[in-house]
Amino acid sequence: MTAVAEALEAADQGHVESHLNPPASYDLADHPVPNGREEVWRFTPLKRLRGILDGDASSDHLTWETTLPAGVTLTEITAEQAVEIGELAPNERPAALAAANSGGAMLLDVPADTVVEEPVVIRLKGSSVDDLVWGRLLYRVGAHAEVTIVLLHTGSARYSAIQSFLVGDGAKVNVLSLQDWDDDAVHLGRDAIRVGRDASVKHTSISFGGDLVRMHANVEYAGPGGEAELLGLYFADEGQHLEHRLFADHNAPKTKSHVVYKGALQGRGAHTVWIGNVLIRKVAEGIETYEENRNLVLTDGCQADSVPNLEIETGEIAGAGHASATARFDDEQLFYLRSRGVSEKEAQRLVVHGFFNDLIRKVGIPSIEEKLLETVEAELAKNVLKELT
Repeated sequence: MTAVAEALEAADQGHVESHLNPPASYDLADHPVPNGREEVWRFTPLKRLRGILDGDASSDHLTWETTLPAGVTLTEITAEQAVEIGELAPNERPAALAAANSGGAMLLDVPADTVVEEPVVIRLKGSSVDDLVWGRLLYRVGAHAEVTIVLLHTGSARYSAIQSFLVGDGAKVNVLSLQDWDDDAVHLGRDAIRVGRDASVKHTSISFGGDLVRMHANVEYAGPGGEAELLGLYFADEGQHLEHRLFADHNAPKTKSHVVYKGALQGRGAHTVWIGNVLIRKVAEGIETYEENRNLVLTDGCQADSVPNLEIETGEIAGAGHASATARFDDEQLFYLRSRGVSEKEAQRLVVHGFFNDLIRKVGIPSIEEKLLETVEAELAKNVLKELT
């Protein structure tokens, strides 16, 4: 066993845990039904989950449409096979329920050394909020492979999913998950990513639709040299609750994580939550990490909660930091534009597009980037621009 492997094993045996990230377990008894006072649930309006956390079994399904380039396979496997392949165990009740009730899993496989030129696209569509759907998906990317994976969620359902991304050594993976549900949908998702030695992963989570969306992205490392970039964009309208939770577990030396999430809110009762947490274990010497969250409040009656955290077990690191800000329109920007003959409506539109544009351009999927710009425009038309016409 190498020195690095021994250090990683020692870290696991030391049971260093984050106060915002409960230990992983398939046992539902380890994930009791929350009462809302728990730190990891205090921002979530539990009554609006419509019984998902009760864990009732269901035979309902989402409609699947896939685009699978040559070399990529998608197969159905058993729950036992999912565990054997290396699925990352659930660390919250919704994910544990999804594992228990899904009846099996879907495995997307990208063989080692395969360079997939076109994006893999999985379109998941619900038919009714009365449907309770459990999802369980694994993505296995072989060593030195390169792939882009796009997940599109539309329609309506009560959907809870556990997803694991197993990224081989030296691989390059770009993942985008778009939540563009109908107004009544509820979606609880957990994406867990294991980054191989010297591998790089970009994971982007984008939420526009749904009554309540709560997404949880976890990253850990299978060896030194791994890099993870976690991006997010959300736009909450009247009465909408959009929640994104991030956890980067630096359990190997010389690893990197970089988090940037941006959100906008408009309409009474719009609520967004961003929780970012980084755990730097004692073994994780020489790591670099930074997390950033920015929120733009467009109208009165909105609430944006933003909580960055760093938990550091060693001082032998290259760098660690975080930033968080919530603000209204920049009056100076608006004044500058208005003074040059730009209407108030157009000035506000330009400010919002400028706020999101740099992040959208980091997505790295041109067709999706254009769709996102169009969706931001449509979201603005719902309230802010409408009020000014």
